[in-house]
Amino acid sequence: MDRQGPGSRRLRVAVAAVAVLALLAGCTALESGGHPEGDPASDRLGWENGYWYDDPVNVTASDGYNATEREAVVARTMARVERIRELEFNSTVPVDVISREQYLANRSGGGGSATYSRWNDQVWESIFVVGESSSYSNSSDDTLGQTVQGYYSPGRDAIVLVSDSETPTIDRTTLAHELVHALQDQHFGFGADGETQDQQLANRGITEGDARYVDILYENRCEGEWRCIPPPDSGDGGGGSAGADYNRGLFLTIYTPYAAGSQFVDRVRAQSGWDGVNQLYDARPESTEQLIHPQLYPDEDPVDVTVPDRSSVEWRRFDVDPVADTVGEASIYAMFVSNGVVDPENRYGYESEPSAGWGGDSVVPYTNGTTGAYVWETAWDSERDARQFHEAYLDVLDSHDARNPRGNVYVVPDGEFADAFRVVRSGERVRVVNAPTADQLSEVHSRSG
Repeated sequence: MDRQGPGSRRLRVAVAAVAVLALLAGCTALESGGHPEGDPASDRLGWENGYWYDDPVNVTASDGYNATEREAVVARTMARVERIRELEFNSTVPVDVISREQYLANRSGGGGSATYSRWNDQVWESIFVVGESSSYSNSSDDTLGQTVQGYYSPGRDAIVLVSDSETPTIDRTTLAHELVHALQDQHFGFGADGETQDQQLANRGITEGDARYVDILYENRCEGEWRCIPPPDSGDGGGGSAGADYNRGLFLTIYTPYAAGSQFVDRVRAQSGWDGVNQLYDARPESTEQLIHPQLYPDEDPVDVTVPDRSSVEWRRFDVDPVADTVGEASIYAMFVSNGVVDPENRYGYESEPSAGWGGDSVVPYTNGTTGAYVWETAWDSERDARQFHEAYLDVLDSHDARNPRGNVYVVPDGEFADAFRVVRSGERVRVVNAPTADQLSEVHSRSG
């Protein structure tokens, strides 16, 4: 996965909010304790820069927010985030508002290692999310460019909100979300991102899950006891559609920390309060499996899966470190959903029979200098789990009109994923070997060595 990744950005998906709101419906309401009139003698939880959490702000949303109005909204929102999260801001957080066009311009320019990008593209191709005619970088730009509503920049200790209006607007839940990131940075830091795709998503499950959880609680308050600024017109019905180029499989994968993470945080808070959530920053989940199935945290660690190098002299592993990636349960789930193999009642619940029971996996991309290939080995908790994954994976191939010329060799004749595949299940393991043609499968990974 892109080591830069989505970072601390808030993404817009209305249906995910509905799913998580349903989860939070049983949460205990916050107590509405009183506070002194006027400004306190010293900084207090629930008060920031002249505003208590329940104070009104004198702003006019219809013509956008000028600098003075933005300062008032930010101060009160900081007080409200403190009130919900039960943590005090150590310093005021600057907030800038930029247009969607400026945000897209800031994202352009690319950069990074070309070798790493080719390696990373093979990882995303292995889960049938990003095809050969595109790249992770382009797909990510197309997807995130239209769905990001704001982000927190740790280097600047500042928040940037993305406005889809000609006049500066503020989405109240986005502001609350990004302020939680500033609060996290001030109290805990963000820590290491993790080496693999699965580790990164699991790590961000705490960072983004905590922020998502708080912004939902914030929105619940706006629907009840708090008077809040109105939500801006999204221009697309609030669903976050990114048009024809919107890669739903990619979005489903990178949205894991927000949806599964917020449910994980909800469970921990219900059991151990905010102190328990705070402790997660020093003991984050090891995998998306633990995010999706909190009962497995912290005891069920991923299985260490290694793939022996059985390639011929024509094929080699990429010169990157590490040479292998782990995609994890959430990404496997996204593969099945985005390819029409699984149709869950709640797609943002990240649970399905063929992706559950994941134990570990390793994707090793290969190159012959002009094109790519990969070996992907998955480990499962039981033979039944491995069989369910194996059958569902063959359904993915079938969804791309794969033919079966012999044994366990399959060929997708055309399209984004036109390649040859050797798919072998052995006990609790399933190994997929991918190559441009069936004759090259043994060159990428011989059957024995």
